Amino acid sequence: MFLGIDIGTSSVKAALIDEAGRQVEVSQAELPISRPKPLWSEQNPSDWWTATNMAVAKLDVNRRHRVKAVGLSGQMHGATLLDESLAPIRPAILWNDGRSFEECRDLQKSTPAFVSKGGNLVMPGFTAPKLEWVRRHEPGAFEKVHKVLLPKDYVRLRMTGDLASDMSDSSGTLWMDVEARTWSEELLAACGLTIDHMPKLYEGHEVTGVLRQEAAEAWGMDRVPVVAGGGDNAAGAAGVGVIDEGEALLSLGTSGVIFVAGNTFRSNPDSAAHAFCHALPDRWHLMSVMLSAASCLDWAVKL
Repeated sequence: MFLGIDIGTSSVKAALIDEAGRQVEVSQAELPISRPKPLWSEQNPSDWWTATNMAVAKLDVNRRHRVKAVGLSGQMHGATLLDESLAPIRPAILWNDGRSFEECRDLQKSTPAFVSKGGNLVMPGFTAPKLEWVRRHEPGAFEKVHKVLLPKDYVRLRMTGDLASDMSDSSGTLWMDVEARTWSEELLAACGLTIDHMPKLYEGHEVTGVLRQEAAEAWGMDRVPVVAGGGDNAAGAAGVGVIDEGEALLSLGTSGVIFVAGNTFRSNPDSAAHAFCHALPDRWHLMSVMLSAASCLDWAVKL
């Protein structure tokens, strides 16, 4: 038995999968979103951890005893800023936060390498302009930044104590040399950061650590390995077999996504497509995203 945990925007989902890849059981716990100002979208990292524990606790305890490993996926781009004690400095700024248009314009102009090396236009949804916004508007908070994590990787930290991320999710920070599958010192420096601020990178299938004793006991599990996993879209693509050249999918959730896998790195910034690492080694993908898709249905039913 394997446990998959997805840190979504509106909820955390936990699923038990058997050795044949069949879903045995799934549960979820809702997440609140804060919108304190127009265009802002934030969540408290502690809420991700609370919801993760709630979702796991809803799964059958006898099945949990048989879990051999845990995989993580999650919403991408969320800027989770930690101080030297690895405590959150401020609420995480989410992927659908739109406050950083000015920062995007300035980074795009001052650092052409975001396109030439990173392969992507600078857009408000990505992590880099969010950090630039914090540097300009909340300098006291920026000075305290010791590590920057993505949402699922904050949950990983609480699960295992490890500072780690995967290639697919980290591509969406804009701080990676995506073709080389490594952090870019030049792109980090554009936002006043260094590689020391970043977690260690792993391929999606690699083990990043094991469950802490406290978490294992709370979940009724052994101290099983936790793998790197992937950003939500790359993980979903791997799950449905979209991994080889030219294979594609359309996903409609909170956002809408067209995802095309490839065996080599290609970028197409003129079309505003995202060029990211896939969740599997030696694979990349192009992705086109609309920030508001099926979420409008949730809005409609609440009228």
